[in-house]
Amino acid sequence: MRVPDQAVRGRRCAVLVALAAVLAVTVAPGAAVGAPTAMAPTGAVPVCQVRDGRLNEISGLVATDAGFVVVNDGADDESHRRIFFLDRRCAVVRTLPFPSRPRDTEDLAVGADGTIWVGDIGDNGRARETIAVWKLAPRASRPVLYRMTYPDGPHDAEALLVTRDGLPVIVTKQSGGAGLYTPVGPLRRDATVPLVEVGRVRLPGTTTSNPFSFLGRRLVTGAATAPDGSRVVLRTYADAFEFDVSGGAVIAALTRGTPRVTALPDEPQGEAVSYSRDGRSLLTVSESAGQPPGTRPTVLRYALTPVPSPTPRRDTPAPTVTRRDAPAPTATRAADAADRAGPRDTTRAVVVGGLGLLALALVAAVRTRRGRR
Repeated sequence: MRVPDQAVRGRRCAVLVALAAVLAVTVAPGAAVGAPTAMAPTGAVPVCQVRDGRLNEISGLVATDAGFVVVNDGADDESHRRIFFLDRRCAVVRTLPFPSRPRDTEDLAVGADGTIWVGDIGDNGRARETIAVWKLAPRASRPVLYRMTYPDGPHDAEALLVTRDGLPVIVTKQSGGAGLYTPVGPLRRDATVPLVEVGRVRLPGTTTSNPFSFLGRRLVTGAATAPDGSRVVLRTYADAFEFDVSGGAVIAALTRGTPRVTALPDEPQGEAVSYSRDGRSLLTVSESAGQPPGTRPTVLRYALTPVPSPTPRRDTPAPTVTRRDAPAPTATRAADAADRAGPRDTTRAVVVGGLGLLALALVAAVRTRRGRR
């Protein structure tokens, strides 16, 4: 397939992404107009800025003792198609190329043994016959490719989890419930291993402001596992949803658990998420492609919602609530507000949703330019 002229493609990308941003934020109530060059949304604490020009489409992030590991999503420029190792100030200290061209690297994960997993799972056009993960073992000089295939046709996905037993979990990017897929058997270098759908996760609704309106609150764009394996988090363009994991049962946690929500408001295009090394906070970073000139990706830190205290023992008297007008949980209040919305609010939601969908489609069109493996 002929590759368009780089300058022309760059202008097309800028125009499409800018149009998507305008459509998404112009009519969305409460949405911020324009993108802050500092990339520091409300509630976020900046950690460091990534100044390397190759890292303008960061889609995967993991924190390490020495700093961070990041990857771009599928890129045309060979210099961008690498695993980047950053120090604690976000300066690139080394890079590692892939042995062959990846299709669309979207997320990173770290196994219990320190292996870095790269999720080559993006498929905006839903046309890939196979997806893949790359595994970089500790002290290895190159990652190893393992291919997989869905049982029910292509899916776009941007989130990867790895259980403590080394089982990859692919979380698809779709509204109305993200699919959870795992391999039917051990991964093999010389074979394509089938996947099986093991469940679906439905995230609670929020009202967090983001460039893609309510659709941005529904699509899973990244995932991470806490250092001790006791929690996992899924993120959208707007929020992070943290689930408690008991006995390593990640699928059960995602399909049956009730998450704690941390708002990630108005990140320009937030896809990457990681736990800090101490597990006490979340780290995120957005893509900077299509943002105003001079905008740099910034690693942000968010304080986690505290874990609820254990249920009191039966022999310990529980506190008695005597007020009948005790406030409802935040999610319930949000749902009640939605139920009270009038026709004008409903119409506005439909318009915003349609424009948000167009915005996402335009962004996907910009990023869909990969060849078949």
